[in-house]
Amino acid sequence: MEKGKGYIHIYTGNGKGKTTAAFGLALRAAMTGKKVYIGQFVKGMAYSETKCTDYIPGIEIEQFGTTCYLDRNPDDEDVQRAKNGLEKCRIIMKSGDVDVVILDEITIAVYFKLLTDDEVLDALKVKAEHVEVVLTGRYATESLIEAADLVSDIQEIKHYYTQGVLSREGIDC
Repeated sequence: MEKGKGYIHIYTGNGKGKTTAAFGLALRAAMTGKKVYIGQFVKGMAYSETKCTDYIPGIEIEQFGTTCYLDRNPDDEDVQRAKNGLEKCRIIMKSGDVDVVILDEITIAVYFKLLTDDEVLDALKVKAEHVEVVLTGRYATESLIEAADLVSDIQEIKHYYTQGVLSREGIDC
């Protein structure tokens, strides 16, 4: 059975829900028997969404970040982990053994100069024809947007965080 063309999606913008949208697509794919690989860039903590692999077969998650560095400058280890992660994702996309590959927060890795646009674009060029790829994160560059088949710009209109409400485990994370 022919698998068809796999498209490149980007979920970007300053609003909440980019990773959530990508995980929703992962869930839908897994429920139809597809294999999903999620590479999380700049994330190194066991967020609640990483627990889905305990309940849903067909989804694999790997993190390529250390601790949060939004309040510090990335160091050499951050850069090396991102580069190693992109190489792993490139190999997986090229192999065609997985149906969906999610590069979670990869546009943040580009924004913080852990990776370049060209490195990400080169990785996308070798993907197997049927592999669906999702890139998430704020600050998607024009060259990445140009390469994508689908781009969703998720904008914050209103958010209770701005009123000082703290995150609720499993709902907001």
